[in-house]
Amino acid sequence: MLRLPSGRLVRGRGLRDGLPGGALPEYGVYLLGKQPPAVEWEARWVRWPDFRLPGDDREARDALVEVLARAGDERVEVACGGGRGRTGTALACLAILDGVAPSEAIAFVRTNYHPKAVETPWQQRHVRRFS
Repeated sequence: MLRLPSGRLVRGRGLRDGLPGGALPEYGVYLLGKQPPAVEWEARWVRWPDFRLPGDDREARDALVEVLARAGDERVEVACGGGRGRTGTALACLAILDGVAPSEAIAFVRTNYHPKAVETPWQQRHVRRFS
């Protein structure tokens, strides 16, 4: 679970790890190269191949803006296959949307979510250029 500077909570996870215990999300964004499996809650798919960047930057940004807005009063999650690269990149971009400087967003996510979040150099560059 990542607590953003505003206090909003966003669960990041790897789909390969299965659903964690606790309350189900009310909304999820799934960052995958192919359509995700069906879930019981409202969900959005962003085409984002493993170890790469989103297929459509505008679509990815819109999905993250919606996650941030809904995190104010709903249980939300962002997930990819392993929960580190794409999910970490998306969480770092969420942190920027929530007020973290782009130059600090990767460190913020690695400290507060997972130490290996944002795996590739191009994912790191994507975060630094996100605005």
